[in-house]
Amino acid sequence: MMPRHSTPPGTKRKLVLVVLGLAALITTMLCAFALPSLNSGPHRVPIGITGAPSTVGDLRENVDEDAWDIRVYETPADVRSAVEGRDVAGGIVVTEQSVEVYTATAGAPSATSAVAALGETVASQHTKQASVHDLVPFTEDDPRGTGLTSALMPMIFGGIFPALILSSFFPGHRGLRTRIAGALLFSVVAGAAVVAVLQFATHSIGGSYGMTALGVILGMAAMSTTLLGLQARFGMAGFAFGSALMMLLGNPLSGIATGPHWLPDGWAMLGQLLPPGAAGSLLRTNGFFDSAGAGLPTLTLAAWVAFGIALAFLADRRGRRSASFQPETATAAATA
Repeated sequence: MMPRHSTPPGTKRKLVLVVLGLAALITTMLCAFALPSLNSGPHRVPIGITGAPSTVGDLRENVDEDAWDIRVYETPADVRSAVEGRDVAGGIVVTEQSVEVYTATAGAPSATSAVAALGETVASQHTKQASVHDLVPFTEDDPRGTGLTSALMPMIFGGIFPALILSSFFPGHRGLRTRIAGALLFSVVAGAAVVAVLQFATHSIGGSYGMTALGVILGMAAMSTTLLGLQARFGMAGFAFGSALMMLLGNPLSGIATGPHWLPDGWAMLGQLLPPGAAGSLLRTNGFFDSAGAGLPTLTLAAWVAFGIALAFLADRRGRRSASFQPETATAAATA
């Protein structure tokens, strides 16, 4: 008779938990892709305005507060400076003769047309002519920002592939520090190469090459060290979770193609706190806005790097204890 193989205790329960966890993960990813797209549009888009008090008051009363965040400035120069400094996504200056509309296509591509349409509405209400000025456009060689949009996927893969390949070539506890060092070195080389292509080959971005390259390097390092830390601490389950977080959640919520204000508030905030969203924002601000507003995405990415290295450090300590415990156990057994 064939021997009957008994199921180890706890296997069925573990299987159910794994299946439910995967189902919840797929459902979350579906929501991350579908819900922001279905609810896309202006969500509290910051816009600067200056003009007569009555004009400002009428605009505040008539606009949708869920769509626009009206901020009043004293002079047209203040509005212009706020747009160029990424404090607002656009601006409207109402004078006695005309209505001047300031946009920044490179900062908020989808919001640009909405700001222009709002300016046209204001001009028609006051029987004036509206003039639209794009203060921060995309480059002449890439007027639609295709290079900026397409750069996010290489950055994400630049975090996933090194973690996966380095884990294969330098496995186990002894290769942990080598994997971390290799991931950081790869981030430097690949980040510098990506920015060189965007700036000198496709001419998709401008700004300082050094600052932009540092931002991309930090973004890749944040993703790769996080994945390595999760893999070292939780095994392949941690690596799979981190990869799904970067690719299936961070990518659609990054707002790299539309700008974060085109996503619902909660989704937009979550996207900017994940490495892909922070890396995309840092690339945008370094490439077009002379690093204005680079503080928050830089701190976010640095926190992810610290998180990944901290997980790797905990795994390293755990591995050292296990390695030191094994010889002691062997010696005690031999003595006995």
